[in-house]
Amino acid sequence: MILLLLFVSYAIVLSVALGRAGHRSQPVPSNAPPRRQPARVLIIGATGGTGRHLVAQALERGYAVTALVRDPSRLSVAHPKLTVIQGDVLDASALDAAMRGQEAVLSALGHKRYFSPTRILSDGTGNILRAMETHGVPRLVCETALGIGDSAGRMGLYYTLFVIPVILPFYFWDKTRQERRIARSKVEWVIARPGALTNGDKRGRYRHGLPIGSFLWTLRISRADVADFMLNQLVSDTYLRTAPGVCW
Repeated sequence: MILLLLFVSYAIVLSVALGRAGHRSQPVPSNAPPRRQPARVLIIGATGGTGRHLVAQALERGYAVTALVRDPSRLSVAHPKLTVIQGDVLDASALDAAMRGQEAVLSALGHKRYFSPTRILSDGTGNILRAMETHGVPRLVCETALGIGDSAGRMGLYYTLFVIPVILPFYFWDKTRQERRIARSKVEWVIARPGALTNGDKRGRYRHGLPIGSFLWTLRISRADVADFMLNQLVSDTYLRTAPGVCW
């Protein structure tokens, strides 16, 4: 019983710490007008679960897409408007080359170093932001997760008391640092915080906003719908410089 109480206390303390350390969004007007659609977008994390959907859906919408990937063989897409550049987000020179001529960046950056301290997300995002400022690329839409900042605890009890503190504490600390770097930057940014991700089909119908999530239940959303939401933020200022949640 004592061990259980200690563990629950640890999970709660971690959740509170992630809440205090992460970005806290301010309310935004809901009637923001649409903005001009960019022509060329750079996608980071294009071979990941959400990244593949970003590439496919961006091409469907008519964007000229550049994908920066470590292993081009993992991106089995051929399209006349797709340019694949081999490189690592931690390699500032490769990122600088990929950023030239872009008008917006979509980041679905992730990694699988769950059980050791890491700064891949935060350091990689720092490189993205520096390259954007160097080349005058105005907009970043970045995927993180519910459970950070003012969404702390909104992944439901299972994630708050088990998944985040036991399996993903280092991952979520790095996501928190990632959000803080974005919030301090000079670019136009939107942080998308999805619920638990699935490989389901795109529904095109989902909830989004600043108070999204549940303190009790695990709310889910498909990676395809997250990609749809992120692409919508390229032509909308509704959530400019905020971190909305998104889930079914």
